[in-house]
Amino acid sequence: MNKSGKGFNVYFVAIIGLLLLTVWIGTFQNQSDDYTKQELATDLENERIASVVIQPNEAGETGSVQVEFKDGDEKILYVTDVSQIESMVQEYDIDPIVRDIPRESWFLTYMLPVLVVLIAGVFIFVLINSQSSAGNSSGKMMNFGKSRAKLSIGNGKIGLKDVAGLKEEKEELEEIIEFLKEPAKFTKVGARIPKGVLLEGAPGTGKTLLAKAVAGEANVPFFSISGSDFVEMFVGVGASRVRDLFAEAKKNAPCIIFIDEIDAVARRRGTGMGGGHDEREQTLNQLLVEMDGFGVNEGIIVMAATNRVDILDPAILRPGRFDRKITVTPPDVGGREEILKVHARNKPLGDDVNLEQVAQTTAGFTGADLENLLNEAAITAAMENRAYVKQEDIKSAFIKVGIGAEKKSRIISEKEKKITAYHEAGHAILFHVLPDVGPVYTVSIIPTGLGAAGYTMPLPEKDEMFLTKGKMLQDIMVSLGGRIAEEIIFDDITTGASSDIKKATKEARRMVTRYGMSNNIGVVNYDDDDDEVFIGRDLAHTRSYSESVAGEIDKEVKTIIDDCYKKAKAIIMEHEDVLHKCADLLLKKEKITRDEFEALFKKPEQPEDFFKDSYTQTIENI
Repeated sequence: MNKSGKGFNVYFVAIIGLLLLTVWIGTFQNQSDDYTKQELATDLENERIASVVIQPNEAGETGSVQVEFKDGDEKILYVTDVSQIESMVQEYDIDPIVRDIPRESWFLTYMLPVLVVLIAGVFIFVLINSQSSAGNSSGKMMNFGKSRAKLSIGNGKIGLKDVAGLKEEKEELEEIIEFLKEPAKFTKVGARIPKGVLLEGAPGTGKTLLAKAVAGEANVPFFSISGSDFVEMFVGVGASRVRDLFAEAKKNAPCIIFIDEIDAVARRRGTGMGGGHDEREQTLNQLLVEMDGFGVNEGIIVMAATNRVDILDPAILRPGRFDRKITVTPPDVGGREEILKVHARNKPLGDDVNLEQVAQTTAGFTGADLENLLNEAAITAAMENRAYVKQEDIKSAFIKVGIGAEKKSRIISEKEKKITAYHEAGHAILFHVLPDVGPVYTVSIIPTGLGAAGYTMPLPEKDEMFLTKGKMLQDIMVSLGGRIAEEIIFDDITTGASSDIKKATKEARRMVTRYGMSNNIGVVNYDDDDDEVFIGRDLAHTRSYSESVAGEIDKEVKTIIDDCYKKAKAIIMEHEDVLHKCADLLLKKEKITRDEFEALFKKPEQPEDFFKDSYTQTIENI
């Protein structure tokens, strides 16, 4: 519970307690013990009374009589004639104590009601203010148009030294840092620093971290906000927040404004089902005006991050707004090793941990993926009550991150285990034999958290900037290996290869429609996925090709799949002995390593390059 809610509870309990106390006192004062004048006379006659105290009220005639008995008991009698009671008591030789008539307090009569009203008013004011300020400024009814940006002063805690694996990106940003530190150095020669820097790249590559590092290095105010924080259901709020944000930035110049996920507010205008004057577009229009309205030397730099630069409005991408666009790519093997060293600083590593080897086996991983990998390894070490991380922990985390947690307790029939073993063996043989897709890292028939009955994990040995046609065809062949093995061994097929078939079909269609890798269709791009509703440009669009071309595309995709199926089947049948041995070993151990799998192929008379030569000869014979 937050502090304002806690304070409200204290006030509420105090008020309720005061009301209950008032009611109780009033009830106590007005209560009667049903002690009558007749009982008083009887007690006087029996000499049971020790003392009597008479309290007249303001009228003088009525009042209360407090009777104290010799045994310590007390009674109260409310009477209409106190003088009569006084005479009655004196007849029995008891001198009653008669108190003065109580006078009404001026404070209680006049001031107390005024104070109660004032206290109640203050309480209501504090209550409303505490509720409106709970959470953030969005709770205040009059502050809808205020910026939600968080201001932090650069203190050097996060700098470029904390960003690993992005050497070129950091070099481009060093110019920005230099300008923020010494703007006169640039203005003296008539140079204009870029007004905006757009960081684009896949999720997890470190775009937000780069922006924080720039602010930390320059030691300047850093305004951070998400693109979605600008837009509300109330018309004009987003534009008002943009104006307020830039007004605050000008007061703190030189400074940095960082807008994360800017595609939420800067999407291309006129797309989807929204009209031309919706709230998001008004916000974008105001952002365009503010970014292009700077003076040359005001020292405000706008940084933004997105992974969908293709859907941003062209007006915001032009020079004068975002002058510089920096593409943040996944790190290469050297960058991954640097990132692993950064994230391993606060993790005690065992002597067997080889971060260089981990970097080589994590091709395609982003910085966020690598951080998650080491974190999962540390969790595994903690669960085993160890004070350090072993290489085996990292391998286990690699499988958990890449494939999903293994469900070893799941009960599977022997028949399903056998089908899965041959299915995965079919994948593994093609991974091993085909030259551009392997080698095999792990083969397992243990079900995973992703719903797979087993998995075959390859081990990329190098980073690839682009794909070749041969590599993509081999990927399709590997995807079909499980279905082929089922057909060869069981003369039947299962639904287990559905995801493999989907993957192979998608790859083949991209080859035909996007990459121009079809001999019959030609070098023409027929892929229009970028024009989908709400993602790209138009609400309704027609295909850029005819029905006859669509039929040709379908035929070409089927031809590629059928050809790959035929070649993959020939390779697996040629290594049918390995297929059986691999399946038997999987049924025995459930999981085998690269060395165990490759040992199934080795024969004394075979040279080292036998497998690649075998693949080439098989393909040529088909």
